[in-house]
Amino acid sequence: MKQGNGGRAMDGEGARGLRIALLGPLRAWHGDTPLDLGPVRRQAVFVALLLRADTRVSHETLLDDLWDGKVPGSGHKVLPSHVHPLRKALDVSGTGPGESVIRSGKGWYSFDSRAVRLDVTELEKRADEARQAKQSGDATAAMDRYAAALALFRGEPLTGLPGRRAQEERLRLLERRLSLRLERLTYLVLLGRAAETIDELAALATSEPLNESVLALHMRALYAGGRQAEAMNAYQTMQLRLREELGIDPGRELRRIHDAVLHQDETRLFGPAGATAPTAPAPPPLRRPLNELPGDGGRLIGREAELAQLTAPSPPGSVSIVTVDGTAGVGKTALVVRAARELSAQYPDGCLFVDLRAYSTQRRQPPEQALQRLLRSLGQANSQLPSDLDELTAVWRAATSSLRLLLVVDDALDIDQVRPLLPAGDDSRVLVAGRRRLTELDADRRVTLEPLDSTDAVALLTHLIGENRTSSVPAATRRLIRLCDGLPLALRIAASRLQSRGSWSVEYLVGRMAGDERRLGELSVGDRSLEAAFRLSYDQLDTEQQRGFRAVGLAPTVEFDLRTPSTMLDRPSYETEEILESLVDASLVQQPRPGRYRLHDLVRLHARRVAESAPHEATTSRTAVLGLYLDAARTTSDWGPRGFPTGPAPVGVHFASWQEAEAWLDAAGGELVDVVGHAAALGEVNHACWLAEALCDYFVRQGRYHESRTTLEMALACADRATDERMPAALRNCLGYTAVYQRQYTQARALLTEALDISRSLPSPHEEARALAGLGATELSLGQGDRAVFHATRAVDLATSLRSDWVASMANVILGLVHYFQKRNDEALACFNEARTHAERDGRPRMLGRPLSCAADVHLRLGRYREARHLLRQAVDLVQQGGDIFLCARSLTRLGTAEQGTGNLTEAIGLHLQALQVQRTLLSPLTEPSYDWLETDIRSRLGRTFTAAGRVREAHEQFQAVLDAHSV
Repeated sequence: MKQGNGGRAMDGEGARGLRIALLGPLRAWHGDTPLDLGPVRRQAVFVALLLRADTRVSHETLLDDLWDGKVPGSGHKVLPSHVHPLRKALDVSGTGPGESVIRSGKGWYSFDSRAVRLDVTELEKRADEARQAKQSGDATAAMDRYAAALALFRGEPLTGLPGRRAQEERLRLLERRLSLRLERLTYLVLLGRAAETIDELAALATSEPLNESVLALHMRALYAGGRQAEAMNAYQTMQLRLREELGIDPGRELRRIHDAVLHQDETRLFGPAGATAPTAPAPPPLRRPLNELPGDGGRLIGREAELAQLTAPSPPGSVSIVTVDGTAGVGKTALVVRAARELSAQYPDGCLFVDLRAYSTQRRQPPEQALQRLLRSLGQANSQLPSDLDELTAVWRAATSSLRLLLVVDDALDIDQVRPLLPAGDDSRVLVAGRRRLTELDADRRVTLEPLDSTDAVALLTHLIGENRTSSVPAATRRLIRLCDGLPLALRIAASRLQSRGSWSVEYLVGRMAGDERRLGELSVGDRSLEAAFRLSYDQLDTEQQRGFRAVGLAPTVEFDLRTPSTMLDRPSYETEEILESLVDASLVQQPRPGRYRLHDLVRLHARRVAESAPHEATTSRTAVLGLYLDAARTTSDWGPRGFPTGPAPVGVHFASWQEAEAWLDAAGGELVDVVGHAAALGEVNHACWLAEALCDYFVRQGRYHESRTTLEMALACADRATDERMPAALRNCLGYTAVYQRQYTQARALLTEALDISRSLPSPHEEARALAGLGATELSLGQGDRAVFHATRAVDLATSLRSDWVASMANVILGLVHYFQKRNDEALACFNEARTHAERDGRPRMLGRPLSCAADVHLRLGRYREARHLLRQAVDLVQQGGDIFLCARSLTRLGTAEQGTGNLTEAIGLHLQALQVQRTLLSPLTEPSYDWLETDIRSRLGRTFTAAGRVREAHEQFQAVLDAHSV
């Protein structure tokens, strides 16, 4: 071994003794004599040949590499002017052209590497020796060899050399240096010497702020040193940075390390040996961290008013709740974290942070998991924590009852996620951030975060790229802000692009972003282009996988099950599942839970753009998936096949029963509205109208009136372009039907009258019958019995001739109710029996349950309690099958009255209480207009039953509750 200049160790001198160092500024020696390699461009020629050693390199390749396609005016003549001096410097005196280290021929040059020694070769030799020593258990030798390898670096490799090939090699060697440093540091951590690594890893994390491998090792070292809270904070900071700068979440490996730190899983962090190695110090017992808030996301601009609302003093003696809502990328997390940091000194018992991941690419965090994590933060051992939500909530409230906490709940979806997490300690504060407005949450203040206005957006952009670049082109700056829609996340990504490309002007970036088809590609940062990464993954797929990826990108909902792509691809489910699972493995599709799939927002945008390259295939897929949703909606609807006289009939292939179709729609949740919007946006007007109509009964049956109205109004806005002429009347009928259930009778009457006029002008007898029945229901609700009879009688006649059992049954119920209210009991029973006959033909339990329950009211009035009990038992069973919660509670309490009439007071009390529980737990006063009426009816009946049983105090409580409700 011979030690040469610059700290290089080379074996054997070779014939010429030529040594070359690349791991820093380019240098060369003959023996120990340094060589003059000339100016930078000449050195670049040398490196371009050296990196293609023993290969004939054409003049064109060299010129293109060194001048990036902008060949100097002297053309090929410039190369000999560099090669000749290089030969003089590198060759031994007297060497002829045939023996030169740089050979040449017609149109080419070649570097002969046989007698050359490189420090890069020595680097790999020392790295191999380090690994061998590590495998043999010789830690001292391994550390020495790692140190010797890293000592070969004398700064940035190939410092300052131009040329594409030099830049590629420079980046490769920098990555190699980082890889060796991480190898060495990882070995130290596994040896139990984590304390020696923390400072170096902290410096690496600062210089490589987006490198997840560095952070993963830093977290392991921090944990090994007993600094679990710091490790968690480091992860949160990285997560926030990735979201703000790149719009992505941490990768799988970093999430695995985070989960292992969170659960103190040393086997996953250090391996079986690391978990039990005597040299590795055990982390100290977990104690409640004073502050779990993630790192601050940089300067906050334009949020002064909102920040003041979040940090304003809260009423003493209670848990203060402030909610922040707004669209994705608007900066909700940054705002609540900044507010929490300003408030943290007021909460000495802890500042806790929980990310519910409602709109994350990760699996949504259920309240049970969030509570377990929060309780562990307060020092609860895993073995002490129950799994049941109610039990966990009780433990959490007991644990926090004496504490003054600040809790930040980020990315919340709904009240069910948030309510169990509320602490019990007086003067605690909760900041809740999410895209949805949690109106059900009893908040002290609500802050809706809007995109930045133009002034604040300019300030943010100016802060990021400098005043010179924004003030000189105010029009282009405003245009860029509009293209980013004022979203802080989009502005930060655009600014990152301008920061990394000093020659780009704002106008140039605006020009590149013109048109939606380019925007995704431009909102990427440097060489971390999201679209390029997606494209590379896509290109690695086989033909069937690529087709599957294109199809799922066209799915109208964010999350979907196997049936959706199976229909779009027209493939059996088992084949489709294989394709989807392979896409999951390729990290292009996510599986948030078994049987459910989704794409990250940006991946989906890329998939849709790729799909547009095959327009015929895209049209076929879209038509198929819209047909699937229409099939489900029409199959589920109580209106039955004759309720939809135009458009595609249910094919009976996708769903074996209406229950299966309904369960499938239930799984889509709130995204059904998006399906209708998706169809309308694509110009699939007929499907948009058919879907909105078919979903109406499904929404109304579940009390989802707002969703029903939203879909119908979207469809009605484009109904004049539908080729199905029935749609303008049909959609107005559906809006009127929804309004009746919302008790908006004036609006219902206007809509249904319009529908009646349109249906008669077409003519469309089916829509005429529906409009008449709806008007009958409206007039009945307004107390106009004669007008209700007029409309409902005509509806019955027309529906019977059309064999429309749903309309006929509903109209007969309306007639029966008019007779009932006017105390014409026999006529009422006759109408309810006729309604029952039509309902039995349709076969839907909810349709059949309604006339049975109404007929039972007549029998109760007449004192025929056994007949009423018989009918109500059937009705309760049927409406429970149909999922009608309101009618279920109504029928249960009437069944209680029937049981009281037969002398079964205990049974009657139990039924009333059951009805009250259904009403209180399954209905919402915010969405069910008849909520208070139903509660009053149940409590009144329960009070009368308590009175009959001699339980006067309990009866008084029920009657008092009724009075209190009416006095509010």
